[in-house]
Amino acid sequence: MEAVYGEHIGLFNIDTMEMIEGDLPGRALKLVNEWAKLYRTELKEMWDKHEFRHLPPLD
Repeated sequence: MEAVYGEHIGLFNIDTMEMIEGDLPGRALKLVNEWAKLYRTELKEMWDKHEFRHLPPLD
């Protein structure tokens, strides 16, 4: 999974949500992890089926 925060980009392992590449600041990492916890099932399903769609942002 890819996350973009301003000029920063992070690539994440969908299973562990570990950032495997990138330079996201700490605040962005926390937001990505909070968001991914809400949509973990949907993320894994999209990845497995290669059927990608937009998921809502955090409120």
